[in-house]
Amino acid sequence: MKVGCIGLGDIAQKAYLPVLGVQPGVELHLQTRTPATLARVGDSLRLPPEQRHTDLSDLLARNLDAAFVHAATVAHPEIVTRLLEAGVPTFVDKPLAYELADSERLMRLAEERNVSLAVGFNRRHAPGYTQCADHPRDLILMQKNRIGLPEDVRTMVLDDFIHVVDTLRFLAPGPIDDVSVRARVEGGLVHHVVLQLAGDGFTALGVMNRLSGSAEEILEVSGQDTKRQVVNLAEVIDHKGQPSVRRRGDWVPVARQRGIEQGVLAFLDAVRAGKVLSARDALATHELCERVVRAVQERSAGA
Repeated sequence: MKVGCIGLGDIAQKAYLPVLGVQPGVELHLQTRTPATLARVGDSLRLPPEQRHTDLSDLLARNLDAAFVHAATVAHPEIVTRLLEAGVPTFVDKPLAYELADSERLMRLAEERNVSLAVGFNRRHAPGYTQCADHPRDLILMQKNRIGLPEDVRTMVLDDFIHVVDTLRFLAPGPIDDVSVRARVEGGLVHHVVLQLAGDGFTALGVMNRLSGSAEEILEVSGQDTKRQVVNLAEVIDHKGQPSVRRRGDWVPVARQRGIEQGVLAFLDAVRAGKVLSARDALATHELCERVVRAVQERSAGA
């Protein structure tokens, strides 16, 4: 099975290549336009020269069975378009694109060509978060905070807050019929944003503070007088009277803790089985992110 990895930045090196590089039956091909990075990463994986590429056309000529796209977001539309047109099942880091129109076009292209297109929402596979899907969820609260990182709204929402948006959608116990957004913006940069989703019998709140003083991620789901809390994807605390704490094992790889390994393996299994994966649900997250972006922009313009 020939698998391409396009883009060899931090996320690829830390999270995806440690998984892809040890899969039996996978012939891994790397592609980046930076020769020094290609040499260093290729050497670390002990890949032969014929599995290292600086040009996407050269990579596509290898008749790939699947591809993982970890290039910069601005490059996603062009790269993913070429892969789908070549009939290559494609897994791409979130987001598909910064602009909703590009994301919609890529999804339509995948459907027209009957080619898998998957978006890397790893928290859907993270063990602590999947356990929350089995818990009563009358109220869902997720915080994902940063230190000293106020940012342009579109970049912040599509590159980072999208994790919060998708997790709330994933855990919502029913259809969402109400959406509201609040934010603080100064000098064109977002300091914090709050998203509220609601439906019959549940409310979900997503918070991101870019001037929090702490880099943290906390998820809480509660209902029926119980609460489950997940701290930094590693520690699960159940509250019913006295709290009960479960921590990840010392030897659990970070990629497994964060759901990346599971997402990669699920995608590869689908490719092997000839199952075509749809990006329609991922597109719904992008559509909701676009609503957040526009709401923040409108509030900022009216301030």
